[in-house]
Amino acid sequence: MEQDTYSISELARDLDVTARTIRFYEEQGLIEPERRGLQRIFTRRDRARLKLILRGKRIGLSLAEIREILNLYQRARDEAPQSQLLLQLLTERRQQLELQRHDIDEVLKEIDVLSAHCREVIAKA
Repeated sequence: MEQDTYSISELARDLDVTARTIRFYEEQGLIEPERRGLQRIFTRRDRARLKLILRGKRIGLSLAEIREILNLYQRARDEAPQSQLLLQLLTERRQQLELQRHDIDEVLKEIDVLSAHCREVIAKA
């Protein structure tokens, strides 16, 4: 059963990030934990938002893009606008990755050619 509130250390442990990372996302305004004195109290909503932030970062979205998605979700009564934006961002990210994969494949081919040449030179020596 999921808790109602979390400390920063619990959240960091659960999501396998540092407390510093969580504080950074708070400074960026992406999450807004409650404060009790100096202690931060995170809700399930904060935890869910943090999971979305981490997922977005993992697939290469910028903080600005993640913020835009989170803001749409907060304002929208349905998830269609958020899903539309996310789909657009995912499509763009996929295209970037496909181009990078093509570039990597080309570099690997070049490495293979140069490696073969080096082996030939070594074998003749």
